[in-house]
Amino acid sequence: MEIKDYALGLQHIGVPTENLEKTVEFYEALGFTIAHATVNEATGQRVRFMKLQNVVMEVYDIDKAAMCYGALEHVAIDVTDIDAVYKLVCEKGLNTLEDEVHFLPYWENGVKFFTIEGPNKEKVEFSQYL
Repeated sequence: MEIKDYALGLQHIGVPTENLEKTVEFYEALGFTIAHATVNEATGQRVRFMKLQNVVMEVYDIDKAAMCYGALEHVAIDVTDIDAVYKLVCEKGLNTLEDEVHFLPYWENGVKFFTIEGPNKEKVEFSQYL
């Protein structure tokens, strides 16, 4: 099997912010609603998943956002089997960040994910809801 055989599509787009309230307010003005609110216990970052139809933005606290065009932090691909995709990514030599599969207690049952880096310094996250 190939990576594409496990892919369901875009899961979310990650946007770091120095002002979570202002960012949430902006996306709400565009029609997004908060689908999930949590705190990353490892970092203390507040996280909001904002949803508009089938588009999800993950906005989260960060001390120093890039504040420039092209500053999206990551694009996440929704997958059906994170461990199989991780194995394939490693076999293809694409695990450029030498990342491992991580777990966060987000959503109802948590999420497993890992991140690689693309040729333009973009981060691509593979993520599976549990």
